Amino acid sequence: MTRSELREQMFRLCFSIEFIDSDEFEEQIQLYFENQVDVSEKNRVYIKTRALEMMSHLEEIDSKIGSYSQGWNIARLGKAELSILRLAIYEILFDDDIPSNVAISEAVKITNKYCDEKAKSFINGILGKIEKDEANQ
Repeated sequence: MTRSELREQMFRLCFSIEFIDSDEFEEQIQLYFENQVDVSEKNRVYIKTRALEMMSHLEEIDSKIGSYSQGWNIARLGKAELSILRLAIYEILFDDDIPSNVAISEAVKITNKYCDEKAKSFINGILGKIEKDEANQ
């Protein structure tokens, strides 16, 4: 799988977790992979590792979303938009292997595929502000 395909799998995992009734995140990941027969074991490990890392920073990531999405409470965001933002912000803040501009570009591509046109500018705007502020720190 390409990095873009792995990122899309991460998005799908994050999105699906919003609908799985379980308190254990690792159990939620296992449930997700039960339906993903086309994902190799190597890629499952990669996705799982990154997902667990992202979840360990979820409070900080959600705080960033809340502070940058003026007038929008996290609870009001669509689940797809929230999952895209969480993944991209994780990559911008915590994944040194992925340049911020790549994280934003890939988030916009996923948004184009899974969300409506309004979501694209909303997500791009939030991520652009975060990238700018992070670069200035």
